[in-house]
Amino acid sequence: MVDASRRGFFRGRPRPKAEIRPPWAIPEGPFVAACTRCNECLKICPEQIIVVGDGGYPRVDFKRGECTFCGDCVKACQPQALLRAEEQPAWLHIAVIGPSCLAQRGVECRVCEDFCAARAIRFSPRLGGSPLPVIDPEKCTGCGACVAPCPVDAISLVG
Repeated sequence: MVDASRRGFFRGRPRPKAEIRPPWAIPEGPFVAACTRCNECLKICPEQIIVVGDGGYPRVDFKRGECTFCGDCVKACQPQALLRAEEQPAWLHIAVIGPSCLAQRGVECRVCEDFCAARAIRFSPRLGGSPLPVIDPEKCTGCGACVAPCPVDAISLVG
């Protein structure tokens, strides 16, 4: 029997990316079991980046803006599908830059660097071409500030 994701890959329909849950979400299985889809986290998010995703569960849409890690969504989550422990990072996602990046295609662009408050994106010079973006995974907070401003949607978060 062929795995459905493998079949989709060979047909040109790879498995959809996993949705990014709001910050401090518990692991996916328990999250889906605990979340009542009340949408309180959507309503309270000051950045309005939490939206309804597949199955009515909340997900983060970084095309709408960045996460400031204010924690309001956690405070609003009564079923504790979002649970903030002391010194726990919001999530382990970091930015990655895809092949459609303008700088990688020889066009001068540094928009992502301009929007990165953590200074996790720097540009390394290269001979005969535009400087290339490099993401420092130690500095990247996964806030998504670099995603929306990218003119060619070359940046995504993975984790």
